[in-house]
Amino acid sequence: MKLEFLGSGSAFTLDNNYNSNLLLTAGSGRRLLIDAGVDLRHSLRAQGSSYLDIDDVYISHLHSDHIGGLEYLGLSGRFDPRCERPRMFIVEQLVDPLWQSLRGGMGFVEAGESSIADYFDVHTCRAGFEWEGARFDIVPLPHVRASADEILMYSYGLRMRFGDEVVFLTTDTRFELDYLQPQYDAATHVFHDCETSSNKSPVHAHYDELRTLPAAIKAKMWLYHYQPGPLPDAKADGFRGFVARGRAFEFGAASSEARPGRLQLAE
Repeated sequence: MKLEFLGSGSAFTLDNNYNSNLLLTAGSGRRLLIDAGVDLRHSLRAQGSSYLDIDDVYISHLHSDHIGGLEYLGLSGRFDPRCERPRMFIVEQLVDPLWQSLRGGMGFVEAGESSIADYFDVHTCRAGFEWEGARFDIVPLPHVRASADEILMYSYGLRMRFGDEVVFLTTDTRFELDYLQPQYDAATHVFHDCETSSNKSPVHAHYDELRTLPAAIKAKMWLYHYQPGPLPDAKADGFRGFVARGRAFEFGAASSEARPGRLQLAE
């Protein structure tokens, strides 16, 4: 499996980066897009790809840097005879509000009203799904809170199993160890959203928080979804580093790189 970061920036990243959407390519050549942010058409083009290369898509939550590119993907594919509807993996409770977000631009494009099923082959998930021989467990994480007792929005991260390697992708999460610690412990590799701005928001883990983690956890953690501008020296602080746009990682292949796991950087 090859995991490629089409972008690695925050929701409001500038043109030196794109939204943190990922493209997973199986050995069969089939491709799974993990989130489809508003920058999607540009980030795909920068990597030499387009909507033609997307077979399936997973949606973690409904912020625009995770769903804003679905209009491009859906409309382009619908009117291109070379395309089949991409399969969409999504938790059931997100389907109706997702379509409400997309309906204004996609609901009326020819006689009659369209539905989300006209664009995507929707597969609703609870605990997870299988894709190209790999297991994807869905991990609900707190993204937006109303209070200490009420979560307004979950982001549904992924725990991906490739043989004996376990990759934990947060998508978006607050720094709440009750939710995160079991995932850190189970994973061989962690890709973590990380705010770097001095203006801290209440909806993402911040670098200052992640820096407090034990060395063993930081040693298997890559950071992404960061703001434009200078970045801290993540390697000096014990992390694997910040993910650059376009960087790719391969799983299940031998590697001479220092472990944990068998992560191999793809050129």
